Amino acid sequence: MEKEVDGILVAAHELKAPLAVMRQLALSLPEMDFGGEHIRSEMVSVSERAIKQVNDLTKIRRLDDGLFKMEPVAVREVCDAVSRELEYLFKYNRRDLNVRYSNRARLVTANRDLLYSVIYNFLLNAMHYSGDETRAELVVKDFRDAVKIIVRDFGPTLPIDVWREMKRGWVEKPTSIAMRPGSSGLGLFIASRFSRYMNAEVGAVRHRDGTSLYVTLPISKQASLFSV
Repeated sequence: MEKEVDGILVAAHELKAPLAVMRQLALSLPEMDFGGEHIRSEMVSVSERAIKQVNDLTKIRRLDDGLFKMEPVAVREVCDAVSRELEYLFKYNRRDLNVRYSNRARLVTANRDLLYSVIYNFLLNAMHYSGDETRAELVVKDFRDAVKIIVRDFGPTLPIDVWREMKRGWVEKPTSIAMRPGSSGLGLFIASRFSRYMNAEVGAVRHRDGTSLYVTLPISKQASLFSV
């Protein structure tokens, strides 16, 4: 299994250069009419999202090196940053994103870059698989002695085998997801690996009208000291 994953990582690394070239070519095109500018914008956006996932895949190889420091992270700030980055994509695809915070604990123990990628991949998944003119929800709340981040979509529910892997907290490899067209399961694979590194619990809930993906992170000891 590890050899298969290694092959995925090698392939991802090889894809980075042509993706960067495609992005640069799109940016270097001469000024165009409105329709042409829209196509250029989409080319840049798609290539940037693909490069981001390639970068995430290369980070997986480096997790064992201990390069990603665990520290107090402001969970709402990370969620706000991801939401801002994906706001245009949601609007372009006629999706709404509702963000709701009810957590009293503001700091969690995590790595900011890895947590950003987990939330990013959850929201990207929700954007792709919610129906036209439907919403996705990002909820942050206290959960026992932790903070839980939930991303809810209203598309086809996760297949039972993928749900079981998420419930276990470990997606073995990117696989196609039935009823969710175009999915390789790549985002869930990345999110599960990063969450495991951060000692965070990751999982999914199947609904009749969609899926909730979640990650639960320990409250930072620094936050606990401030609350005394």
